Amino acid sequence: MMTQLPAFAASPIVLDHPLIQHKLTHLRKAETSTAGFRRLVRELSLLMCYEATRDLPLEKVEITTPLQPTTGMQLAGPDVCFISILRAGNGLLDGMLDLVPFAPVGHIGLYRDPNTLEAVEYYLKLPTQIASRRCVVVDPMLATGHSAAAALTRLKQEGAKRLLFVCLLSTPQGIACLKEQHPDVPVITCAIDPTLDEHGYIRPGLGDAGDRLFSTK
Repeated sequence: MMTQLPAFAASPIVLDHPLIQHKLTHLRKAETSTAGFRRLVRELSLLMCYEATRDLPLEKVEITTPLQPTTGMQLAGPDVCFISILRAGNGLLDGMLDLVPFAPVGHIGLYRDPNTLEAVEYYLKLPTQIASRRCVVVDPMLATGHSAAAALTRLKQEGAKRLLFVCLLSTPQGIACLKEQHPDVPVITCAIDPTLDEHGYIRPGLGDAGDRLFSTK
């Protein structure tokens, strides 16, 4: 497991915790049902959120326990929000919101042009105070990197300054794309798969994350 986020995204942070790797293996299986896939994604997002929020700032607060007054620590101010890249990014939100239920959520809708494999935006709705928040951008797959790069570019245009990209699977191509276009954005992933096929799918991958989450074709 990581100990702290790097100042820049020179290399991705690969989460190698045994529970993460175990759950990811079962997520990849073709025979995993829609219900099982959703459950595993939720469980993985819980574990990934723990790492993605490791360096959030804290402040002291005076409280009273059932026995006496004491000093505790709490998150300092409006510091974190989650940004889902539609539609598959929503699969990662549930677990993260279980841990940080007060976090605002934004959505950016992108689809991949089947001919150019470039990202095309169709929807954008973001929380307030985005410039002052840690923006955790979630999408299960970092394949070519085009969609992720386009989303990060758009968020920067809207004022976001502290960005973090979180995905289940990534590829060397996707990582290289983000490193070239957004070297300031750390990437957290559960695995780096070796290749993309001619259709832009990660191999060996886990199939289409959105289709497996929402039982569509």
